[in-house]
Amino acid sequence: MLKRKINNRLLQWKNNKDRKPLIIKGVRQCGKTSSVLQFARENYSHVIYLNFFEDPGYASIFAGSLKTDDLIMYLSAYLGSEAIFEENKTIIVMDEIQQCPNARTSLKFFKLDGRYDVIATGSLLGVSGYGENELSIPVGYEEIIEMYPLDFEEFLWANGIENDVISLLRKSIDSITPIPEAIHKRMRDLLLQYTVVGGMPEVVQNYIENRQISLTYNLQKNIINEYRDDMIKYAEPKDKSKIRECFDSIPKQLAKDNKKFQYSIIRKKATAQMYQSSLKWIEDAGIIRICHNMNIPELPLDGNAIEEVFKVYMSDTGLFTAMLEEGTQFDILQGNLYGYKGAVFENLVADIMGKAGKKLYYYRKESGLEIDFIIRYRNEAVLLEVKASSGNIKSAKTILNHPEKYHISTAIKLGDYNIGRNGSVLTLPTYMAFLLFE
Repeated sequence: MLKRKINNRLLQWKNNKDRKPLIIKGVRQCGKTSSVLQFARENYSHVIYLNFFEDPGYASIFAGSLKTDDLIMYLSAYLGSEAIFEENKTIIVMDEIQQCPNARTSLKFFKLDGRYDVIATGSLLGVSGYGENELSIPVGYEEIIEMYPLDFEEFLWANGIENDVISLLRKSIDSITPIPEAIHKRMRDLLLQYTVVGGMPEVVQNYIENRQISLTYNLQKNIINEYRDDMIKYAEPKDKSKIRECFDSIPKQLAKDNKKFQYSIIRKKATAQMYQSSLKWIEDAGIIRICHNMNIPELPLDGNAIEEVFKVYMSDTGLFTAMLEEGTQFDILQGNLYGYKGAVFENLVADIMGKAGKKLYYYRKESGLEIDFIIRYRNEAVLLEVKASSGNIKSAKTILNHPEKYHISTAIKLGDYNIGRNGSVLTLPTYMAFLLFE
């Protein structure tokens, strides 16, 4: 079983005496169900499991009265001896709750009753066209946690990297001390593996067991095709084809030197008015992340963002590489990145930031001045440049040389080298990026 950070969040929730029913929200196949069921079985005497996708008949239980005593009676009748309700020892797990809006409404009654804990999971909560009734959301009676595919640190755990190694990396950032060569080499290799494998639990587990990129690729393509199927099944009819077109254009969008998202790449003469809602659907489904340009690279980042100018990244780096030509994974592992190297490593860093729960921002002016990402680090706005190996950061130096205009004092350059500092520029190996967002 893969070690996941969500387990600590679940324990914190259970230890809160005033806990509300919990919703775990996240993209399909990120490990929600397995993590919740493992937690439930380890911490409760009895687990009532309802999967509204696999058994639509469960929805009938919530078609009438939603009072807790009535629901317990209905569940006992439907499930028979499988349903054991014992105060403070029974948990009800509702999987794919977006399929049954009334079940979500019932969370209010479970909270008010207080005898039984409830955890629900949802993959497409809130996406346009799913048909969710806003009146079903029990505002104030539920807690929502967003779950992601494995992040890079969880991938390290899966590959046997212990916490003492990660602690060494943390200390090395603070002291600007180079990483010992043996650890540096191992971490570089694992970063490239994560770039192509990503964090989908089934994919990671298969790779750990078999170490065959061809199997990894096939699993990733299956997931991507399931996402495409969701776009057809659940989107509004007028948006179905447009959502697919937006999604399929992502590799082309990131292949450009100027990675700003352009609707004309989707289709000639396409406009924001035609495709904006379709792109929003994919974002709400958790499949992509939007990275907004900024008027000026200063805090507050969100306050200086330009809403209509943005880049788009895949939320999972492995799924992004799987959208590229077959064989790209082998090229990346061997260091042969060719023209796509910028897109691959920018998407990798966007993956790391997004799975840390951070919004994404960049800075670009028509003059050509461009910074890959702007981040808040140690309560300052910091320039973050991403290089596949090494490279010039001319734009960052221009900004640093004009503090009276930009009010920026630090830049971080990520690339294929060890830790170092040159004046106001901190250089880090890309595998340490996840430590910037703890």
